[in-house]
Amino acid sequence: MPKTITVRPRTAAGLDGPLTSLGGLLREWLPRQRWFAGKDRPVTDLSVLSVTELFPGCLHLLVHASHAPVPTPGGTSLPGDCYQLLLGLRAHHAPRLERAFIGRAVEGPLAGLMVYDALHDPRSAHLLLERLRQPGASGPLRFEADPAAQVPGGLPPRLLDAEQSNTSIVYGDAYILKLFRRIQPGVNPDLEVSAALAEQGCTRVPAPVAWFGTTAPRPATLGVLQPFLPDATDGWTLAQRALAAGDDFTAEARELGRAMAEVHLALAEALPSAGPGEHGRTAQEMCARLEAAAHAVPGLRPYVPGLRAAYAALATCDAGPPAQRIHGDLHLGQVLRAGRDWFVIDFEGEPSRPLAERRAPQSPVRDVAGMLRSFDYAARQRRPWRPEWARRCREAFCAGYAARAGWDPRKKHALLRAHETDRAVYEVLYEARHRPDWLPVPMAAIKRLAVWGG
Repeated sequence: MPKTITVRPRTAAGLDGPLTSLGGLLREWLPRQRWFAGKDRPVTDLSVLSVTELFPGCLHLLVHASHAPVPTPGGTSLPGDCYQLLLGLRAHHAPRLERAFIGRAVEGPLAGLMVYDALHDPRSAHLLLERLRQPGASGPLRFEADPAAQVPGGLPPRLLDAEQSNTSIVYGDAYILKLFRRIQPGVNPDLEVSAALAEQGCTRVPAPVAWFGTTAPRPATLGVLQPFLPDATDGWTLAQRALAAGDDFTAEARELGRAMAEVHLALAEALPSAGPGEHGRTAQEMCARLEAAAHAVPGLRPYVPGLRAAYAALATCDAGPPAQRIHGDLHLGQVLRAGRDWFVIDFEGEPSRPLAERRAPQSPVRDVAGMLRSFDYAARQRRPWRPEWARRCREAFCAGYAARAGWDPRKKHALLRAHETDRAVYEVLYEARHRPDWLPVPMAAIKRLAVWGG
């Protein structure tokens, strides 16, 4: 049995102690994590905002990573970010946790202890579920649950290895816990939207059964437990299978369009809308994002005039559908197919954007544009590239959406082009920072969209 490690640095005065022990380890470990947003910016300072002993041998931390100044078009530097960590502490090295090993603390109150990412430890994952099953408080942490949902204990945990901006644990193929890594103050839309849709009776989105957050340093959502669909397959995998087999995917794309329209209709009822979209302000925001992306990715600069034309057309086009709450980061990896039904997951939105922006009402065309870009991504993952496959899927998705929504995205050409352009610009910046080998995929769309009528 491992030695029980007990530390209780829960007060503000105790925050410097863990940092003395962990600061050096985390400065090296954090930038290597898939969910760390500042990979292109050296960590210059690390501060502990909150530390709680969740249970013996496991610390819950909120840490703020500051970065070296980076020149931007406005002359300001990018701010740092807050991250959620669960760290396991052991007296001796555990070979079975080799992948989770962060390092050995050499100074401070934790000197001599082995430090791990606790989410890789089945014992810690099990105890975390038990904590979620018992609403209450642990220091600044608050655990809540739907009283109508009875989550059984003893479900074996399984950490998902999928590449993502958060960390997810599946319990007994019955529930999935998503822990948000990059924390911003406020209610995370993944909890807010899924709860609102559940109250609305929308079955396309799994309802939250338990969740937890913090009150310090400011209120924020930290994790959500939802039903897991063990027999479901994500849309990206299904599309890749169809491409590999040379199969058509239009029937699935059409049904997906109908499903997404149902979710949008339910969202419009569940959460207040803002009436017609303000295209002028939206176009200005898109232009600002374009300028920032072009500053960071020189290959984008020759296409800036053509892309600006797409945004100028948006500013003068018809109102289109009313602004409302949307998914915000829709693509084939965010939808699941179980049997003949499509389900929509991960309403967190684009994690790189401010939480207030992600929670703001926006045009549902933005979600449509995200899915259209995803079909293009899927088609370009195999050689030879099959643009006709992507075109048919795009048409089918829009047709299915139009049949259920009552309006056709294809007839909102300027609106759709602007949002697809904005998405492609976001993809260029993302790929340049995280997956340079994928950069040609969004750049091909940029070349197309920079031409009027693209």
